[in-house]
Amino acid sequence: MVAIATLPAWMWTHIDSAAAQDFNDRWSIIPKAHADPAPEAPEQTDQSPQTQPPIGQEPTRSSEDRPATQSFNRVFSGKASYYSYSKKKTASGATFDRNALTAAHRKLPFGTHVRVTDVKSNKSVVVRITDRGPWVRGRVIDLSLAAARSLGITDRGVARVRAEVL
Repeated sequence: MVAIATLPAWMWTHIDSAAAQDFNDRWSIIPKAHADPAPEAPEQTDQSPQTQPPIGQEPTRSSEDRPATQSFNRVFSGKASYYSYSKKKTASGATFDRNALTAAHRKLPFGTHVRVTDVKSNKSVVVRITDRGPWVRGRVIDLSLAAARSLGITDRGVARVRAEVL
């Protein structure tokens, strides 16, 4: 009986604080938040300020300094494999021709020419990127069957290569 009588009294004391607020104050995400006006930008007299970055940080580059295209490492090395399937589309949309000097790379743009050199035999071939891959960990490029034959790696399957973006 005592518990039933104390519950309405307890509710009444807590409702009073909510009753003092209006609907917008109670249900707004940030109650009584007021935004200050944005500060005005200072006038710039120098077109390109030459400020030094803090020690240990790289200087920031403006959009004028950046090249228009994404830059890639010009030379990379690692393991290369080859692949050969018939009558399928590549990631670029072209039909795969295993007798063409083409290759697959994860990030290089389609149409990029790459000179691939076998480290062991020092033979090289220039291929065009037409597909995405390789999807095997530790490999850097997948060559078409014709490119693998010209390097002489078809008997090995996987070879250590040095590739240079042309």
